[in-house]
Amino acid sequence: MENHQERSDHRSQDLPQVLVIKPPPVLTLFEDKFISSKFQLLKAWESTLPLDQFLTNYAGSVRAVLCSGASPITADIIRLLPSLQLVITASAGVNHIDLTECRRLGIAVTNAAGVFSDDGADAAVGLLIDVLRKVSAADRYVRNGLWPVKGDYALGSKLGGKRVGVVGLGGFGSAVAKRLEAFGCTVLYNSRTQKPSVPYPFYSTVLELAADSDSLIICCGLTAETRHMINREVLLALGKQGVIVNIARGAIINEKEMVECLVRGEIGGAGLDVFENEPNVPEELFGLDNVVLSPHRVVFTPESFVAASELVVGNLEAFFSNKPLLSPVIYE
Repeated sequence: MENHQERSDHRSQDLPQVLVIKPPPVLTLFEDKFISSKFQLLKAWESTLPLDQFLTNYAGSVRAVLCSGASPITADIIRLLPSLQLVITASAGVNHIDLTECRRLGIAVTNAAGVFSDDGADAAVGLLIDVLRKVSAADRYVRNGLWPVKGDYALGSKLGGKRVGVVGLGGFGSAVAKRLEAFGCTVLYNSRTQKPSVPYPFYSTVLELAADSDSLIICCGLTAETRHMINREVLLALGKQGVIVNIARGAIINEKEMVECLVRGEIGGAGLDVFENEPNVPEELFGLDNVVLSPHRVVFTPESFVAASELVVGNLEAFFSNKPLLSPVIYE
């Protein structure tokens, strides 16, 4: 007669499997949230087999995959998974997924865009305040014992009254704009299309937006069109007092040209949580007091990770129950 453990093991074997090539941070930190009666995780990273052989072994059974930036879903991966119907990412960005191939094959994609909007917006404004008011730089000044030796530290600049250009007015950008309004800023924006429901002035190009802004905050996704969209010309238009903040994706800014502008004093400062070749950061930035650096973590909080895990599980359970997905990525 079967005992309880054996019955549980049999039920587990009957559950559909969700492929995870490498665990995203949300799974590493909150694996207990991924226990479900609707699916089980197939952990490729625990296998000693080469990845292509592992995928070939499960090619007929894997209908869903959970991915992250550390495990991109490329056309090659998709070809090895002929039964694939759903790609889920626990991040807001989807630049690590071959959306063109997914769309061609009718594979659904979901992300966690809305989950990180509030924490990301708080962080974006926090970085801007840090650069303008010299918070991190003043902290180093005190810790290094310079206050008694060199006297009062240089004054920072207020945020209120600044004209702040938001690049990308989706959920994330809208949350940033709402916070900037509360600080008394004038919000301007550039987006793929003008939003008739918002009161902010629309600029059809980032160059025009930069020329009319005191600061820029990057809130858009990384695509072929937005890669290196913020280049030397845009930064020079922002000007010598201008500050740029990026917590979206590093490659939206031409990093080499941004570093040159900062070193030469051609822009006023930068608050950066993302970089073009993470985890490598240009060393030229380390000695600049007008630059605040963060290791691609400012949008993450325990609260947002719990919400992201719940959304991922909700999408998977909806999929395996033949119900509508909770956060589908709409192909354009």
